[in-house]
Amino acid sequence: MHSKVALVTGASSGIGEATALKLLAQGYTVYAAARRVERMRSQADAGVHVLAMDVTDDAVMRAGIEEIIAKSGRLDVLVNNAGYGAYGAIEDVPLDEARAQFDVNVFGAVRLIQLALPHMRAQRSGTIVNITSMGGKIHTPMGAWYHGTKFALEAISDCLRMEVEPFGIDVVVIEPGGIKTEWAGIAAENLLKVSGTGSYAPQASAMAKLMINEANGNRQSPPQLIAETIAKAVNAARPKTRYAVGFGARPMILMRRLLSDRAFDSLMRMAARMPRSAQRRSCGAAS
Repeated sequence: MHSKVALVTGASSGIGEATALKLLAQGYTVYAAARRVERMRSQADAGVHVLAMDVTDDAVMRAGIEEIIAKSGRLDVLVNNAGYGAYGAIEDVPLDEARAQFDVNVFGAVRLIQLALPHMRAQRSGTIVNITSMGGKIHTPMGAWYHGTKFALEAISDCLRMEVEPFGIDVVVIEPGGIKTEWAGIAAENLLKVSGTGSYAPQASAMAKLMINEANGNRQSPPQLIAETIAKAVNAARPKTRYAVGFGARPMILMRRLLSDRAFDSLMRMAARMPRSAQRRSCGAAS
């Protein structure tokens, strides 16, 4: 029997790298895709097939899928992990940057799904794993465009799940909480560049400090926890539709479900220790 074949995007570090190595250890033929392939030598040495791929380049994505089919003859698992967080006040973030965030986090994932589905339908089997975030269920200050992409991918996954179920294809959403990767530090740095001066500076400074403190703290979960969850999902006969995993994911999603909009807003402001001057002072506001 041939081993199952998996494609993991955003695999040069963090969750993507951990997932590629985990699936490899479980006997999968793994193709790991990223822009920074120079960082993937250890994966290649371990037996992972490394692909140079920019998920905003249609020709490159098409060539990558074609290479996988030509070499391995099938594609059983697609893990859409490529993504980044561009934080900043809505007023400050240029629309070109907002579009770029959607191009990577949403349209890149959807295009790979479109390219993979004909092969999965022909097999009458397959699993599509979309990495969203607890940020696809909650909101934080300065994160509108990032959260917008994750909310969008959650909704797309729900629609896709119903469409492909008749073909024996599963769609799984992974909602990581706080994970110890480069993500938070990069997002905080970008936030300060975009909104670190001007009207939104107090909020931006507070939020960036929270992100950096969380990134440098000991409470963040390791990326291997997400990799193990993905492996569990793709090997299950009937996987869950969603897995909320990692530091803070389940309690934060639960609180968002239970609290009113304004109550959750207040919780987020307190968590970020927003300065009073950056908060609206109102009494008795309705939810």
